[in-house]
Amino acid sequence: MSNRKSIPVIDLFAGPGGLSEGFTSFSGERKPSYKVMLSIEADRFAHRTLELRAFFRQFRRENVPDEYYQYLKGELSRDALFTSHPREAKAASKEAWLGELGNIPDTDVDNRIRGTLNGADKWLLIGGPPCQAYSLVGRSRIRGEDPKKYEKDSRHFLYQEYLRIIAEHRPPVFIMENVKGLLSATVRNEPMFQRILADLAAPANGFKGNKKRKRLEYRLVSVVNPNNNQALPEDFLVRAENFGIPQLRHRIIIVGIRSDISELPLALSPSQSPSIEQVIDDLPRLRSGLSKQPDSGEAWRNTIASIDEQKWFLNGQLDATMRRKLARALDRLNSEVGRGGEYAKYTGRPDRYAEWFIDPKLGGIPNHSTRSHMAADLQRYFFASVYADCNGRAPLLQNFPRDLLPQHKNVQNALVESRFNDRFRVQTKGRPATTVVSHISKDGHYFIHYDPAQCRSLTVREAARLQTFPDNYFFEGPRTEQYKQVGNAVPPLLAKQIAEAVIDLFT
Repeated sequence: MSNRKSIPVIDLFAGPGGLSEGFTSFSGERKPSYKVMLSIEADRFAHRTLELRAFFRQFRRENVPDEYYQYLKGELSRDALFTSHPREAKAASKEAWLGELGNIPDTDVDNRIRGTLNGADKWLLIGGPPCQAYSLVGRSRIRGEDPKKYEKDSRHFLYQEYLRIIAEHRPPVFIMENVKGLLSATVRNEPMFQRILADLAAPANGFKGNKKRKRLEYRLVSVVNPNNNQALPEDFLVRAENFGIPQLRHRIIIVGIRSDISELPLALSPSQSPSIEQVIDDLPRLRSGLSKQPDSGEAWRNTIASIDEQKWFLNGQLDATMRRKLARALDRLNSEVGRGGEYAKYTGRPDRYAEWFIDPKLGGIPNHSTRSHMAADLQRYFFASVYADCNGRAPLLQNFPRDLLPQHKNVQNALVESRFNDRFRVQTKGRPATTVVSHISKDGHYFIHYDPAQCRSLTVREAARLQTFPDNYFFEGPRTEQYKQVGNAVPPLLAKQIAEAVIDLFT
């Protein structure tokens, strides 16, 4: 392969495409680039996001058609967009495959991969099985103990299929990403991660017909310390905030290098991460909405402003400083602020990564609309954000006035046991955000905006900024599904650094 050719990439369990976005964004002087040839994803909304981004990548950046931006602004339908550029739409449809590995026949998967690679001997496999699959990582033992139970539980197919694809197609390099919890997880009191490493080092073991295959082994290395021949499990843990990502995201990254390749990847270069406000403070100011009652800007403001009439505000449950800070923050509430929408024009530029995030042709941001919350929760959000501004940290449950707390039994238990007592978590200014997770789709209590005057949880676009997705990266589906996609993704700017770290393995 010459240095001018692109390295084919196959992305399994692709999600909305964070890994792919990072790899395709990499371009080094006199180095090959990466080209995603096939992405496989089971979730239909994430697949729609993948397909749209695959369409975007059919064009050079300067030649992305106006119709794409019209679609992001809600001015054009998806069908009309794809109809206006049928060749690129067909290529995108071929690249992004909706299907669940393990349910698709192996022959279909294998034929698709072979046809996509077209004989390429240097290519890259990326992605990682959903973490729940690892509860059955000890596939041989479980099959032996209870074959019927094993065969009925479809989760094992995900991880087994991942290994099967490596064994069948023998990629020179693979990169697997997964959750930190694997490091401490056990199966039948046996460390799970050690068994994962053993499987990945010899992925063909345990499969029927393996004797017909040539011997296949992989060296498993860390992108944090690739020169350590005796890597410990924790060496595979990548703390994203150490590498310029504005988020405390800790994930396992394993690079598998086929044993006939002698090179090692470069180590990731540490860099200071932006604080949360350095990447989202430029976005349009929004208010939240009211649920379970008529919503308007005035009703929203009055609901929060009634704090100064609450007994917890009046009867000594607050110290003088907090009462004064709350009163000042109430004066900043503006009923004229809107709730955003699927598109909003830019109102500024972020302090960090502006060139990465902003697309001048788009002129704004998609996926920036707010959720509705119960009136009582809005008052809790307001208190929590003012408290964080005063104290430099989010309040614990015991820091709330007792009459402001929910009367749920689990809240009262948390107060007694001091467990899960940070359930109203403000994303505090001056530091990276906490981990953006898919659970953000269910409620916003862990992702409260630091600005009391906005009194809301983070929008999809704000979460996407924390995950370092460019603003022209559009997330498809209902808002709940958009949140889920963002929370499950790999930060593209981290993936881009990994792409650079492994590039010399292909040259």
